[in-house]
Order: sequence, then structure tokens, then C-alpha cells
Amino acid sequence: MTFLADAHTHFFSRRLFDTLAAASPLSGTPPERVERVTKHLGLALPSADPEEHLARWLDELERHGVNHAVSFASVAEENALVAELAGRARNRISFFAHVDPRRPEAAAELARLLDQGAVRGGLFFPALHRYALEGEEAGRCFRVLADHGAPAIVHCGLLRIPLRERFGLPREIDLELSNPLRLAGIADRYPSLPIVLPHFGSGYFRETLMLGAQCANVYVDTSSSNGWMHTQPARLTLADVFERALKVFGPERILFGTDSSTFPRGWRREILLIQREALGACGVREEDRARILGLNLAQLLGLSS
Repeated sequence: MTFLADAHTHFFSRRLFDTLAAASPLSGTPPERVERVTKHLGLALPSADPEEHLARWLDELERHGVNHAVSFASVAEENALVAELAGRARNRISFFAHVDPRRPEAAAELARLLDQGAVRGGLFFPALHRYALEGEEAGRCFRVLADHGAPAIVHCGLLRIPLRERFGLPREIDLELSNPLRLAGIADRYPSLPIVLPHFGSGYFRETLMLGAQCANVYVDTSSSNGWMHTQPARLTLADVFERALKVFGPERILFGTDSSTFPRGWRREILLIQREALGACGVREEDRARILGLNLAQLLGLSS
């Protein structure tokens, strides 16, 4: 039986909704904003009890036969919450902290959470938070991850966050700050630091391939519907993307992911089916498919598969 591990999900707790609602310029009280937004998007509001929300995710993974998942905190305010839940995740979920290097306490908080074993890595959004990946602020956080042997997930390329937009929060995203090539210096400085680019670089596909060819510690994940393919000069299918990624990263540096985040949609099984079909179309061997669908993440995080 294939060990199935999802390298890219978002926990999306009630605290996330409350945090966005508190910062929202929309009319009404924060609870009223939450109610309107969730209703408009057709979302099930997470339980106010984070343990109930965790139990729902664990049940969802069990129902779909997912052996393990990485789940991200999506705002800094969720970091403490996922840290509290880490010990109750029954070794089925590895939590990653949300890292905003502009926060003065970001590096120290990340080090503390890693020391406690509460999180297994960090998630970065340079375009959203508008900082230079090669700058000192980000460098302090990458140094912490390298010292702990923990992966950095760095979102590069196109970035749309419908939940933030629906709450009316400003979309001040600088895509030039999320060019994967800006990570080359970090990857060279910390060769033991695993750096994962979600969604095959999310539009910066050529740059992602260049970085992967240059730096052996750079990985890609396959998450989401990969709608960025429509932005490319040449027409691409998902099988084309896998084929080119395999030539550069090999089957050992590609991590399966779905980008699952909300209920009632839950875990996105259709992403698995689409990606299995694409892997079949490019003739990927069964043993290499097993690496991509779970064994690579197990090795990266030291999981028992």
C-alpha cells in the first residue's frame, strides 16, 4: 500500500477567521463580518474549540487514507494554537509556523517553537509581507530553520488569497519579491536547509527549474489546481509540468500536495486523482510515484512510512 502524505494543507482554524475579521474594514462587528464572509463563500465556520477542529481534520485524513499531512498556520496568531495542538495530532499532522520576518520576534518565536517540537518548519510569503528574501530579516529566520534542520516553505509567484480579499483586506502583493531565483544565495549559504517551492513555483516555472538545477536542497510541491499554467507563454498540461520537473528535480525532490484548507470541501481528493493521471501520462515508474506521493515527505520529516 502506498504511503500517502500531503505536503501542503492549511489548518484554517477559527482563530484565522477571527484575526482577519478584526483587521477587516467591512461594516459590522467582527462576528458579523465572519458570518457574512463564510456564508458568501459557502464555508463551514471552524469550531471555536480548536481540538474539535483538529479532530475534524484527523477524521478527514483517515476517511481519505492520508497517512500524514503538513498543515500550516496561515497568520502569526495561529502559531500558538497549532503549537498547543501538535501533541494531540496523533503523529498524523506536522504543523508549520507562519513566518513574517518583519515581526521583531519572528526568529526567536520560530526557534522556540522548533525547540519545543511544536512545529516542524516555517511558511514564508515574501510577496504578501513585502520583504526581500535575501535580506537580513528573512536571513535570521532561515538561519534558525537551518540550525534545526527544518524545512522552509517559500511561496513564490502568483498569490491570491480569496479569504483575505473577501474580508476587504488590501491586496498589496509585490510579485517581484517572490522570484525563486532570489533564494539562490540562501540555498547556497545553507546547503542542508530544505527549501520547498509550492505549486511548482506558481508561475515562475522556468525560474523554479533554474533554481532546482543549481541548488540540490530545493524541492517543489505539486499542490493546488495549478491554474498558473494558463499564464505561461507556451501551452502546458500538468503532465508536461511533471515531465519537466522530473528532469530537473528527479523523483526525489518532488512532494505531493493538495492545498486543502476549508470545509465542507475538506481534503481535496480530486487533486490526487488528477495528479495520479498526470504521473501515469508521463510514464512515471511505480516506485518513483510512491516517492512523490509520500516517501519523499516522510524522509524529509523523519517520519515512519
